[in-house]
Amino acid sequence: MKLELIKSYFEKFNKCVYEANGLEFWFARDLQVLLGYAKWENFLNVIEKAKEACRNSGVKVEDNFADTVRAINMPNGGIKEVDDMFLTRYACYLIAQNGDPAKEQIAFAMIYFAIQTRRQEILEKRINDFERIQAREKLSISEKKLSGVVYERGVDSSGFAIIRSKGDQALFGGYTTNEMKRKFNIPNSRPLADFLPTITIKAKDFVNEITTFNLKKDYVLTGLNEISREHQRNNEDVRNLLLKKGIRPESLPAEEDALKVKRKIKNEDKKLLKEIKNKKKILHS
Repeated sequence: MKLELIKSYFEKFNKCVYEANGLEFWFARDLQVLLGYAKWENFLNVIEKAKEACRNSGVKVEDNFADTVRAINMPNGGIKEVDDMFLTRYACYLIAQNGDPAKEQIAFAMIYFAIQTRRQEILEKRINDFERIQAREKLSISEKKLSGVVYERGVDSSGFAIIRSKGDQALFGGYTTNEMKRKFNIPNSRPLADFLPTITIKAKDFVNEITTFNLKKDYVLTGLNEISREHQRNNEDVRNLLLKKGIRPESLPAEEDALKVKRKIKNEDKKLLKEIKNKKKILHS
């Protein structure tokens, strides 16, 4: 997510926060717009899922979701009363968790509402971590899809490992997977992808998708050698695209272990839940 977009979302979300008795809250109608939902009815479905998640977490729904009626200005200059809802930060977080993951606003909102402080630099760091974890999980999925197609073409697991290794060598300008691990001081037992920056993870995912697509399209591509050459060519093509943009995958610094980042995010979410459970105030009291 671009820095300019993060700043834009940050300003919009901050404009919609209210405070009463020292407690932050948001109106559901405002959140509907922030998260990119055109119809109130569709957004209510997301709210219901969030309420269920709230119950399952052991937190009282009524402490975080409170029905209200709100007067809004009409285009003709009149005023209309509509159903609305008071939402705590935790309620907003659960709504974002149950929203459409394809929406950029959802990715931002999950981080925004999970973090108690509203310092922008912390938000930016958390969003970058979140996007990297998402990219890593997507890469795992595309690898499984590719391995499934490869197995159908008569290549076993050891053969698939060779295909992946040859692909890495093409993407990293001649460096093998093990050489990249030594370059980054990565233990042999750990996947290289867990330490790659987001752009490289996405590049590997893109190559997997291309190879899978071409294998499904061309049934003539069979056997270890042919599939390996196909995967190498696709890695070379993606590498050339990166080079044109001044990006050399083998020269990018390693990132923090993705597993550690994922655990860190989960621990921060647990701290948030604990804090919410300890709150004694009810929003509409």
